[in-house]
Amino acid sequence: MSATAVHSLWTTAATAADPISKIDAPKIEYGQLSPTLIILGAALIGVLVEAFVPRKSRYYTQVFVSAVALCAAFAAVVALAADGYGTTKAHIAAMGAIAVDGPSLFLQGVILLSGLVGLFTFAERRLDPEAHGNRVDSFAAQAASVPGSDSEKAALKAGFTTTEVFPLLLFAVAGMLVFPSANDLLTLFVALEVFSLPLYLLCALARRKRLLSQEAAVKYFLLGAFASAFTLFGIALLYGYAGSMSYSTISQVVDGSITNINPALADTMGNDALLLIGGAMIVMGLLFKVGAVPFHMWTPDVYQGAPTPVTGFMAAATKVAAFGALLRLLYVVLPGLRWDWRPVMWGVAIITMLGGAIVAITQTDIKRLLAYSSIAHAGFILAGVIATTRDGVSSVLFYLGAYSFVTIGAFAVVTLVRDAGGEATHLSKWAGLGRRSPLVAAVFAVFLLSFAGIPLTAGFAGKFAVFKAAAAGGAAPLVVVGVLSSAIAAFFYIRVIVLMFFSEPRPDGPTVAVPSPLTMATIGVAVAATLVLGVAPQYFLDLANQAGVFVR
Repeated sequence: MSATAVHSLWTTAATAADPISKIDAPKIEYGQLSPTLIILGAALIGVLVEAFVPRKSRYYTQVFVSAVALCAAFAAVVALAADGYGTTKAHIAAMGAIAVDGPSLFLQGVILLSGLVGLFTFAERRLDPEAHGNRVDSFAAQAASVPGSDSEKAALKAGFTTTEVFPLLLFAVAGMLVFPSANDLLTLFVALEVFSLPLYLLCALARRKRLLSQEAAVKYFLLGAFASAFTLFGIALLYGYAGSMSYSTISQVVDGSITNINPALADTMGNDALLLIGGAMIVMGLLFKVGAVPFHMWTPDVYQGAPTPVTGFMAAATKVAAFGALLRLLYVVLPGLRWDWRPVMWGVAIITMLGGAIVAITQTDIKRLLAYSSIAHAGFILAGVIATTRDGVSSVLFYLGAYSFVTIGAFAVVTLVRDAGGEATHLSKWAGLGRRSPLVAAVFAVFLLSFAGIPLTAGFAGKFAVFKAAAAGGAAPLVVVGVLSSAIAAFFYIRVIVLMFFSEPRPDGPTVAVPSPLTMATIGVAVAATLVLGVAPQYFLDLANQAGVFVR
């Protein structure tokens, strides 16, 4: 048969069925997606700034663009919540790809505030002494230069700064905004990559200890690539099981309530092996992102090697985004599999709480100690996830909000304690800090007490809410393990406080740098949030409770 005949057959068949006229134009609710669109737009402007703005003006332009974008996006989230999109008007937007509901708006608000206070630590330029008459920040002068090479020395001498970190931060925030609100598996994976890739780069950009920083970035990238591969393979298996990427369709197939079955997929829909293995692989990828044991091995090395402002932002915002996605997956897609995933999550939560708390005792570096502390906190939050009730969701939302501010504040304090080699992160150097700089030591003590869950701090209110939800959801033994882990964890937090206030200062000890108003603002906001959420948490608990319902 000639090509012309084939062509005429094809056009005749097309005309007969007339599918062309039935293709609907995509319907995108731009107003409801505005927080993400604002951040993405600003990130693209940041890329153009790098291309067209003179080098001397880039730093100020980037900080201004980033700060305005984060504030505008947060205002958009508040406006959407005030308009009822978190409660009565909650629905699925962007042709089924994005959920606009209480949990997504709450978590987006927390991520944007974390991004804003994280941005202030990124922009700090007064902690190190000036080099060749130029102020320097935490990032390498020229990322492409080999550590210790002539090109690096020339870049330092010329006063170069890596202002690309600001658009990278915005791209990471944009991915994190989509991640917890994704309503189909493809959107989930795209969001995962959009926020992971900038973080891999940011981890490699430390000005001091550049080799350690690059090693951390390579470890994070390789392990992150493995986790992404698991997630992608799990998505493929779930698609094979349900014949759809959409959360609602998959959940209908799981609980057997689907009516219009595609005949081509009727055979595979009964294959529970695809469902169980696919679901497990996606959950595995998300547990890697939250730093749960046994997927936690990257956490201490990356937290130690990355520039401290990046560590603080990543420790706070990544956890918020990843727990949001995990909650939506377990509560919206796989509630019909509850009896299968709950026992596994019990095991993960127990070894995460105990593992993080016990290994933290042996740490001698303050950043590694905070890394193992964050692993233990992932276990505490998992206790709320396991509750499988509305209170479980709202307690996790509250905990994530409280935890993110305390974490960024703690890492901001770490940037202030310095010696000749940069940040003095070895614990022995913090001895007697309370006598040298009582205010800085007192602020750090507040954050440590909050991590330990001492009453009148945000950490206590968060832990109480999560454990109460877990006990009400039938996981009382988990609460017992959580309380034991908290007691173990309290030991090493209080050990640091004792070291700061009751040890003699070393003659060669570090000094505390005087920061600019940017870092002061970060630490001030974090202290205020820690105390307000601890002393008067009820308003914020009610807010989290209102936001605790997923749209299906």
